[in-house]
Amino acid sequence: MQDVVFLVDVDNTLLDNDGVVADLREHLVLNFGQANADRYWEYFEQLRDELGYTDYLGALQRYRQHELADQMNDPRLLQMSTFLIDYPFAQRLYPGALAALAHLKRLGPTVILSDGDVVFQPRKVQRSGLWQAVDGQVLIYVHKELMLEAVQRRYPARHYVMVDDKLRILSAMKKALGERLTTVFPRQGHYALDPQTIASYPPADFTLEHIAELADLGLQELSGTGAGH
Repeated sequence: MQDVVFLVDVDNTLLDNDGVVADLREHLVLNFGQANADRYWEYFEQLRDELGYTDYLGALQRYRQHELADQMNDPRLLQMSTFLIDYPFAQRLYPGALAALAHLKRLGPTVILSDGDVVFQPRKVQRSGLWQAVDGQVLIYVHKELMLEAVQRRYPARHYVMVDDKLRILSAMKKALGERLTTVFPRQGHYALDPQTIASYPPADFTLEHIAELADLGLQELSGTGAGH
């Protein structure tokens, strides 16, 4: 039983996933044209609605299955998967992200807690350097806010700290764990900057403008309620 365990999201928390998506959009248009790129994103959204998480490679497979035969055999589709798998994710880490993780590790066990598929999301965590930064302490679920019992069994602690760019996730976890959880909200990425989304949920215990600011918070602050910060 640890005193405190730190749980940290990946996309738009430690890594600029909006930037990754922008690069993917540009790559699709350049290689397939705007119309085909739009079709890919239609499949992407359909799959996200069905699965509850983003599946970039799954959307590519669905595109391949449903488009015309000449497009299905286009070797550029194979190159598209390579673009995703070999993307330089380390270049998309937010400034100070690794330093923030190193700071948390000095305070207590630090775990990557993310949503996603079982192929692309782990690859992203590995190629970005985040896997190594937390010594392989990585959990990836479909809906992490629904897996808190499993998280607690694996990493038992008296108190938890969750760092995430989505107030929806933080609110759901706070409702489940109550005062045993401190929520930290870095305002990065399109979810965190959407006024309507922000107004829909109660504020986090701590709100940061950048993930680098996490290194300024000490153990006493993070293991308390921190309300109003």
